[in-house]
Amino acid sequence: MIVKTNNIKYGKKEISYELIFQDRKTLGIKVFPEGSVKVYAPSDTSNEKIEEKVKEKARWILKQQNEFLSYHPLTPARKYINGETHLYLGRQYILQSEIGQINQVKAYRGKLEVHHKSNTKVETVVKNWYREKAIEHFNSVLEEKINLFTKYDIEKPLVEIRSMSKRWGSCTVKGKVILNPELIKAPKGSIEYVMIHELCHLVHHNHTKAFYELQEKIMPDWKKWKTKLEYSLV
Repeated sequence: MIVKTNNIKYGKKEISYELIFQDRKTLGIKVFPEGSVKVYAPSDTSNEKIEEKVKEKARWILKQQNEFLSYHPLTPARKYINGETHLYLGRQYILQSEIGQINQVKAYRGKLEVHHKSNTKVETVVKNWYREKAIEHFNSVLEEKINLFTKYDIEKPLVEIRSMSKRWGSCTVKGKVILNPELIKAPKGSIEYVMIHELCHLVHHNHTKAFYELQEKIMPDWKKWKTKLEYSLV
């Protein structure tokens, strides 16, 4: 196997890709969630033919990269100080913290009330609370939405909570759905969109036409909630 790195110009854009020569009969292109592009080519394929194919698929490649980019978390960093706003299920809450006997968080009437022990950081208490709420809510959404996939003969997946810098969610080949705990800050509809998006991947593994047709069928207003997800976590 021979690996090279190349790039082409497409309008004002430049597409970089990793070229991998293999013992295969056809030329294939794959775009990965982090935005990288890999081109798999038969060992005897000329550079001219490869560039021609990449240019032919350039519009599709850029579309895929933009799709993945819009799926990246953009939640800004917080300092966990009093008066700062924090999101939970799409609503803003003003942080109010004080030292107490136990570590506890309560979202109530526009306030995120945090009680923390003197030896525990406010940030730690809040993040632990977010994770607990994420586990509870994401599993509840799964229980509700898996019923929409009954006819597709898929098993109910396990849900894993994992912090990810570039993705809201993912789905493994073994059928596990992985969700970012930061997603608990998004509106309920956006959380449902991400869950349905990943469940659709259990039926269609790639972003094919069939995948989007299924997503549209299961959640006709998915674009609305995807947009809210992109712009609400600020």
